[in-house]
Amino acid sequence: MKFLFKQDSPPETSDESKSVDAQSSGLGTFGGVYTPSILTILGVIMYLRFGWVVGNVGLVGSLIIVTLATSITLLTSLSVCAIATDKVVRVGGAYYMISRCLGIEVGGAVGISLYFAQALSIALYTIGFAESVVQTFGDLNQTYIALATTILVAILAVTSAEVAVKAQYVIMGAIVLSLLSLAFGGAIPDVTPQGWSIPENGESFWGVFAVFFPAVTGIMSGVSMSGDLSNPSRSIPSGTLAAVGTGYLVYMILPLVISMRADTATLTSVPLAMQMMSFWGPAILLGVWGATLSSALGSILAAPRVLQALARDGILPRWLSFLGRGSGENDEPRIGTWVTLGVAIAAVCIGDLNLIAPVLTMFFLTTYLVLNVSASIEGLLQSPSFRPSFKVHWIWSLLGGIGCLGVMFLINAVATMVAAAIVLVIFLWLQQRELTTTWGDVRQGIWMALLRTGVFQIDRVQDAKNWRPNILVFSGSPYKRWSLIQLAYALTHKRGFITVSSVVSSVERDLARQIHLENTIREQLNKQQVQALVRVVNAPNPFEGMLQLVEAYGLGPLVPNIILLGDSEQQNRRDQYCNMIAQLHEAKRSIMVLRENAELGFRQFQRIDVWWGGMQDNGGLMLLLAHMLRSTIEWRNAQIYLKLVVPNQAGAKDAEINMNAILAKFRISAVPEVIVAANRSFETVLHESSRDADIIFLGMATPEKRDFTKYYEQMHARTSNLPTIMYVMAAPDFNFAEV
Repeated sequence: MKFLFKQDSPPETSDESKSVDAQSSGLGTFGGVYTPSILTILGVIMYLRFGWVVGNVGLVGSLIIVTLATSITLLTSLSVCAIATDKVVRVGGAYYMISRCLGIEVGGAVGISLYFAQALSIALYTIGFAESVVQTFGDLNQTYIALATTILVAILAVTSAEVAVKAQYVIMGAIVLSLLSLAFGGAIPDVTPQGWSIPENGESFWGVFAVFFPAVTGIMSGVSMSGDLSNPSRSIPSGTLAAVGTGYLVYMILPLVISMRADTATLTSVPLAMQMMSFWGPAILLGVWGATLSSALGSILAAPRVLQALARDGILPRWLSFLGRGSGENDEPRIGTWVTLGVAIAAVCIGDLNLIAPVLTMFFLTTYLVLNVSASIEGLLQSPSFRPSFKVHWIWSLLGGIGCLGVMFLINAVATMVAAAIVLVIFLWLQQRELTTTWGDVRQGIWMALLRTGVFQIDRVQDAKNWRPNILVFSGSPYKRWSLIQLAYALTHKRGFITVSSVVSSVERDLARQIHLENTIREQLNKQQVQALVRVVNAPNPFEGMLQLVEAYGLGPLVPNIILLGDSEQQNRRDQYCNMIAQLHEAKRSIMVLRENAELGFRQFQRIDVWWGGMQDNGGLMLLLAHMLRSTIEWRNAQIYLKLVVPNQAGAKDAEINMNAILAKFRISAVPEVIVAANRSFETVLHESSRDADIIFLGMATPEKRDFTKYYEQMHARTSNLPTIMYVMAAPDFNFAEV
């Protein structure tokens, strides 16, 4: 199969790292990716645990375990290849890929966990090396050997990544020598080889699988060197897939050799059984030492580079920003390496890392899981910006993610939950910091895909049961009429949409002014923590612009169903204002006009008066709006008073019974209040009854067959000197009683 790789990709980096990322040490595919990956894959488990695997599940079982485990790693590798050939992968490897795909919070949560896992892994490997040395030579202090080994490995790494890679060639030579010694060896004397027989009373298949799986999780060692590669887009796919293929070939041949040379008892009880069947036994010991040292070296090369990327992206606290500095022409993270050495030394001094080792494995698997999720989401969304040269169908990445999650629970369910909890805490911490980035990520693409699906699922026919307020607020500058936005936000609280709009009055279109006003409004909304859309239009006069916006604004069936206006105080523009209301009513929009009492505002947010005029006279909408208003924090203690005026006492009792029935049907808590007019005008009753209200809902008559300007002016005069009032005109032909 032939794959084409991009030679150049558009640069993508944060401001902090533009300059320092420009240089790379020029490591190639073999030295920068293949070597660290294959040395981690052919590691300690191959020497000390693979015989135990064969002894417990037999030859066939071992081949199945190797194939299944490698399949998960291969799927993850394909995901890595897809991401690596879509964008320039800079310092940070897996962290860089995840943060540029799923966002800085997810990338940071995984990246911080990955760093500590890699840093503590150094101690695990050097302690393992020290144990093997003590068992071989005796009379040595294990802790001192581990400390000395850790420091020497760090010195080698801090000298130069290129020098460290050359050192890995020597280690690779030791591992190759050990495998050749095993290949030319013979059967253990005086035993009956296991052969194709199935062992009895062995460990469970999945228990053995859990022990073996970490052997094939070394692909991140090469990916973490991304910032030191001369061509990451080519080297990462080629080197990673070659390492996985080589590892699979070795692990498929070894069971054949081992099962034909040793019996079950020896394989399950002797960790270094390979030494007993080798042509030259010490070669196996050299391989064990090489495996532990190469893994430690790979970890101390990778961890500081992740730390460097985290600091440059501003994920770490500001006082740790010095960790992002690079040294020398190759921008090597020497400061980060010394810090990582300190973490590793502290872990070595503890000595026993058995309790946290499973959690470290979970962090690595979490990284693989999130990488698979990243690639699957990118592929599934079919974003135009995701154009990898190495194409992988999203279903394979998804299967890789599912496989990683399953293996995590199989290895250690408790450790899985602990690792997930740690990652979640870091994610929430980063989310609270509200970090900003200079790169885009897939989250907006996810919302776009969901929005597209949702819009096409919504029926164009109005459904009262699923009605939501979608309010278009004509506020102009938010500074002047903030109460309009405040009220709209309260009414749509976690239920609908707000669009804050304004009209730029100009004969000629002034796009620069229009964009500036939109940005100003958006900044003000963000400061006040109000979630709202913003739309600014250009028109010769504001009323014409409002009508244009109502007519054109929306997405499919998602159009504003409530228009919220401020009151018109200018007599010379009253005709235009009222004519606009009439046209909005003809457009079948509900209309709300806020007449704010500048001195009182909303007072104490304690009392809402709704003047009932019947279900067909705006009553249903007003009662619903009052109920929605009370569900917000400011109005949660408010009491709704449903008021109805009757001419005399005779009809008061029946009216109260009807109002109680209406409230029971609406399932809204309110106090019904029947007021007997007793020859008083409605204006008098209104002023006497609602003078202490915090907001009054009052219905407006429809514009049909009346001089609406005259009607509005009369209503305006009758309601003067009252607290803040909301005039409401419900959309025609919509049954709010069913909402």
